[in-house]
Amino acid sequence: MTDSLHLWLIPIVPFAGFLVNGLVGRKLPRALVSAIALIATLIPFLQVANIWFHFSSISKPYVENLGSWIVGGAFHADFALQLDQLTMIMLLIITGVGFLIHVYSTGYMAHEDGYWRFFAYLNLFMFFMLTLVLAENFLLMFVGWEGVGLASYLLIGFYFLRDSAAQAGKKAFVVNRIGDFGFLLAMFLMISHFGSLSYHDVFAVVAQHPEWQGGFITVIALFLILGATGKSAQIPLYIWLPDAMEGPTPVSALIHAATMVTAGIYMVARTHAIFDRSPFALSTLAIIGAATAFFAATIGIVQTDIKRVLAYSTVSQLGYMVMALGVAAYSSALFHVLTHAFFKALLFLAAGSVIHAVSGEQDMRVMGGLWKKIPITFVTMTVGVVAISGIPPFAGFFSKDEILYQAFISPNGGKILWFVGLVTAFLTSFYMFRLWYMTFFGENRTPEAKHDDHSHGHSHGIHESPLVMTVPLMILAVLSAIGGFLGVPEGMWGHNEIGHFLGPILDPASRVVGEGPELALAGLSVLVGLAGWAMAHYFYYMKPELPAKLAQQFSAVHRLLENKYWIDEIYEGLIVTPLLLVSRYVLKGLIDTGIIDGAGMAAGGTAQGLGALVQRVQSGNIRSYAGWLAFGAAVLLVVTYFGFTAHFSVR
Repeated sequence: MTDSLHLWLIPIVPFAGFLVNGLVGRKLPRALVSAIALIATLIPFLQVANIWFHFSSISKPYVENLGSWIVGGAFHADFALQLDQLTMIMLLIITGVGFLIHVYSTGYMAHEDGYWRFFAYLNLFMFFMLTLVLAENFLLMFVGWEGVGLASYLLIGFYFLRDSAAQAGKKAFVVNRIGDFGFLLAMFLMISHFGSLSYHDVFAVVAQHPEWQGGFITVIALFLILGATGKSAQIPLYIWLPDAMEGPTPVSALIHAATMVTAGIYMVARTHAIFDRSPFALSTLAIIGAATAFFAATIGIVQTDIKRVLAYSTVSQLGYMVMALGVAAYSSALFHVLTHAFFKALLFLAAGSVIHAVSGEQDMRVMGGLWKKIPITFVTMTVGVVAISGIPPFAGFFSKDEILYQAFISPNGGKILWFVGLVTAFLTSFYMFRLWYMTFFGENRTPEAKHDDHSHGHSHGIHESPLVMTVPLMILAVLSAIGGFLGVPEGMWGHNEIGHFLGPILDPASRVVGEGPELALAGLSVLVGLAGWAMAHYFYYMKPELPAKLAQQFSAVHRLLENKYWIDEIYEGLIVTPLLLVSRYVLKGLIDTGIIDGAGMAAGGTAQGLGALVQRVQSGNIRSYAGWLAFGAAVLLVVTYFGFTAHFSVR
C-alpha cells in the first residue's frame, strides 16, 4: 500500500483547478467552472478516503521524497511529504469539509460577479492548506503557511470594491505577517541548534538530549507560539478574524472555522516534542488560550451581526484548543479541532443560508420568526447551536469536556484554567442560544424584499435555500450530532477512539485517564450549558424587551463590550499611528526624501554641472581646440617641472 500512495497528487489536483479557472475561467460557463472546482476537491477527498481505509498498514510515518530543494553545506531541505496519524486527521477535515463547502458555494455564489475568481481562490487555498499539513519539514510547512495567508487575503477581500472588505483583507494579511515573523525566527534557531528543518531530524536531536530543558528550547517554543497566535487568532493577534467576515460566508466556513485558523493548533501539536521540554512555554500557551476563550466570549454576547457572533465564537473555541495544548492534552485539542470543524462549518453555512433567505441581511435585530419559513436551515442550525453549547450527546459536549477535564487535572494552572473554561462554556451557550432565538423566534422583523450587495436584485421574499446548499447542511448536522462519539472519555465508556488513534504520534503518556471527577465535572459542565440556554430563553423569548433595558441600565459595560474593549482603537493609537508617523516623517521624509532622493539629486546635479563645463569645451571651433591643447600642454609642463624639482630637492 505505501509504495503507491502518491501523496503529491492530493495538493496538486486543487492547484490544477486553480490554474484552469484562474487562467480561462472568465470565458467558461459557470457550470463548467463549478465542475472543475468540485472535481479538483473531490479527487483529493477520495484519495484521502482510500488511504484511510488502508491506514492500518502504515506502522510509522510514511515519507515521500520528491527531490532536493535547498542544499547549502551540511544543511539541506527536500520537497518531501509525510503521512502519519496527525496528518490523516487534518487531511480528512480539509478535504471532507472543504468539498462540502465547495458544493454549498455553487448555490450561495450563483448570482455573484467574479464567480470563476472565487472558485479559483478556493482551490488555491486548498492547495496551500494541504501542502501545509502534508509537509515533512518546517520549510515546506512554511510555504503552505504563507500560501494560506495569501489565499485568505484574496478571499476576504473578494468584494474588493467595498472598502471595508479591502481593509479587512489587508488587516488579515498584515497581522498574520507578525506571527509569520515569529515562525521564521523559530526556523532560524532550529537550523542553528539542530542543523535541519526536517521533523524527523529535529525531534531526533531533541530526543537524544534529555538534559535540554528550557533555555533555547523555550525561545524556539515562544517564537512558535507567536506564529500560532497569528494564524489561530489568539491574544494579541486575534483582531483580524472578526473583520474577516467581510468575505463571502463560505469563506468564513472554510478558512476561518474549519481549516486555516486551526493551522496554529496543528503546528504546536506537530512540535509537541519541543513544547514538552519547556513548562514555561506550555504555561504561556494555556494562559493565552484561556484568556482568549473568555475574552472573545464576553464580546460575543452583545454582537448583533450574525456572522460576527460566530466569528468571536470561533476565536473563543480556538482558545479552548490552545488551552488544551498548554496543558499538554494534544489529542484533546485535535479532537476539538475535528468536532469544531463539523459544528462551526455547519453554523457558518447555516448563517449563510439565513442571509441568503433574507436577501443579504446580517443584523439579527431585524430577523426573527424564520423557523417556519426556512425549516431545514432552522433544524440544522439548531443542531450546531446545541453542539457548540456542550449539551450531550452532540459533538461539542465530548470534545469541550475532555479539554475541561484535562485542564482540571493539569499541574499547569489546573483549577483556575478549568474555572475560566467553565465560565466560557456558560457564555458560549448563552450567546449561541441568543443568536438562535433572535434569528428564528419572536416577531418577524425581516423586510420581505430587501436588496443589497449579496442579492443583486434576486430577492423573492424569505425562502429556503436550494438543495445544493441544504444537503451540505444536513451532512454537517449529522456529523455534529454523532461525531463526538469518536472521543468518548476513557472514564465513561472505556475507549477513546481519537485518543488511541493519535497516541502513537502525540504520546499517549500526555493524556491522564481517570474515573473519579470526570463524570462529576461533565455533569457540572452540562448544567452550565443548560443554564446558558435557560438565560437566553428568558431574555430573548420570554422577556425580549429586557435586554434593551439592561443595556441602558448598565450602559458603560454594554458600550465596553459592544466596542470590543476598544482594542482596535488602542492598537491604532499605540501601534499603527506611531508606525505611520515614523514611516511618513522619518523613513519617507528624512531617509527617503532627504538622503536617498537628496543623493540622487546631488549626483544628477554634479553630472549636469560637469556636462555644462564639457559643453563649453566642445565648441566646434578649431582655433579654440588648439588654444585648449596649448593650455593643457603648458599645465602639464609646469606640473612636470615642479614635480622633478621637488623630487631632486628632497634627495
